[in-house]
Amino acid sequence: MRSLSLSPSVVVAVYAHPDDADVAAGGVMAQWASGGSQVHLVVVCDGSKGAHGSQTTPARLREVRRAELQLAADLLSVTQVHVLEVPDGEVANNDELRAILVGLIRQIQPEVVLGPDPTATFFGGVYVNHRDHRETGWALLDAVAPAAAMPLYYPEHGPAHQVKWLLLSGTHEPDVVIDVAASIDVKVKAVLAHHSQTGDDAEGVSDVVRGRASQAGRSLGLTFAEAFRSVELAS
Repeated sequence: MRSLSLSPSVVVAVYAHPDDADVAAGGVMAQWASGGSQVHLVVVCDGSKGAHGSQTTPARLREVRRAELQLAADLLSVTQVHVLEVPDGEVANNDELRAILVGLIRQIQPEVVLGPDPTATFFGGVYVNHRDHRETGWALLDAVAPAAAMPLYYPEHGPAHQVKWLLLSGTHEPDVVIDVAASIDVKVKAVLAHHSQTGDDAEGVSDVVRGRASQAGRSLGLTFAEAFRSVELAS
């Protein structure tokens, strides 16, 4: 494990659901944005099914979660949010999704791409990683390496672009951590903006977010950090 310090000019974060990026990488996104980076957030799903019980409808939940997403993105100083509107539970690593992601990567031209590690399926015997997370991760991997960098893949989506760093969150094999002590308060606020997911226990949610960030940085003596599996695609 090592500490990684990056100052990218352009970043793209690709996650399945409206709250995923904030939970997984909100500290890094906020920190880079405050330093002048353009941070683009791509949300694959519409958020229409992310509720326990039947107190709401998919259409209403979609509206609520879109508003929460924008509030959280504003808190993180995200440059632009791109919502692909795939219904929850229906993400597939198919040609259509890969083409969209390649097009966005070529248009935005990020140095760093953030996303979920699709190889992580089971967590501690108590959680199975959501299928949307895994399918989003596989589609992102295939879009970044090699498709976006090779001009004969999806030539209709613009000139090829080589991403330099791929950082995967929610991984069982982290090899880098990024210090987020300066942005942990903003991350907590962004996570709490997703009230439909966090409920009324703001203090409890804050403790969980800070606790996980503390654990991520402990081995390197960092107060708060976020951990990733890193792939350096270009030197």
